[in-house]
Amino acid sequence: MDKAVSSIAAVGIPGLVLIIAVSASGYVGAAALTTALAALGGPFGMLGGVGMLLIVSVVVKAISEFGVDSVFQAVVGQLLKQGETQESILEKIEHYPISKSLKNDLESHIRNQIK
Repeated sequence: MDKAVSSIAAVGIPGLVLIIAVSASGYVGAAALTTALAALGGPFGMLGGVGMLLIVSVVVKAISEFGVDSVFQAVVGQLLKQGETQESILEKIEHYPISKSLKNDLESHIRNQIK
């Protein structure tokens, strides 16, 4: 059952992201798909959009297999191994375009993990 749910989630979330992007494009048909992929890809265009969906798939699969906390701890651990400091990680988070509450949650997790 867990493997089935994991597989469905890994395939389903990128599809949901694409559906939302297509809906937000304001177009229909091939133009909607092209516009959605280009929007997801940012400066890298449609190919970047496909790449973004693949990245979303990998991240969702990891989270569905191991849980958010385990993935978060592993990523922070890897950043520290690569020479990042707690302060440099926190500074990057501060500049991300995310909500203040999410920034506070991330900062709290990092401060609790790195002691």
